[in-house]
Amino acid sequence: MAKALLFDLDGTLLISDPLHYAVFAEMFAERGQELTPAIYESRIHGHHNLDTFPGLFPGEDPQALSDDKEARFRDRLAHGTKPMPGAAELLDQAGQRGWRLAVVTNAPRVNAHHMLEAIGLADRFEVLVIGDECARAKPDPEPYQAAMRRLGVTPADCIAFEDSAGGMRAAQRSGAYPVGIRSGLPHDRLVEAGARATIRDFRDDALPGILARLGGETTP
Repeated sequence: MAKALLFDLDGTLLISDPLHYAVFAEMFAERGQELTPAIYESRIHGHHNLDTFPGLFPGEDPQALSDDKEARFRDRLAHGTKPMPGAAELLDQAGQRGWRLAVVTNAPRVNAHHMLEAIGLADRFEVLVIGDECARAKPDPEPYQAAMRRLGVTPADCIAFEDSAGGMRAAQRSGAYPVGIRSGLPHDRLVEAGARATIRDFRDDALPGILARLGGETTP
């Protein structure tokens, strides 16, 4: 059976939270409000824009706010941005082993393409699944299940990498082996959301043991 690695994008393949935070802080300030880390973590991080904006800025058009926010984010994300440490090497390793690769994200498609181009990984994935283009976005497992269907793999033959609580719940519910990236949340929060293991980035010493699952070398 084919094996696969499934990756979230924001906070997983690149460290993007500082840029997202700056954009939201700017939008808050324009409305005479102040964004705090607590608000960002509890109401924004890992949440879908159209679910977030009605509560943040009542009475405004959520879609227009989302479009504005994402355009500002793209303006701040320069080409040549470094991917998450170890990401390119992991993709090389996956290619050598014949593992299938997919990105599964709630980001709009234009943002997803922009991010992958910016970090130089646009041509490394055979499948890109966008939450908005599925019947349900994360934290529902449907985007991950859609990636599995398109790759022709079973949940037991997949490892999914996520950095947010909502994304982790989606990965865990899909049946893939869920691994948390500690780019924004600590180990305990990611485990609480469903992670079976967590790593600092893709150079973490724990990663080879996690990947061994796909080679049948271990089943922790």
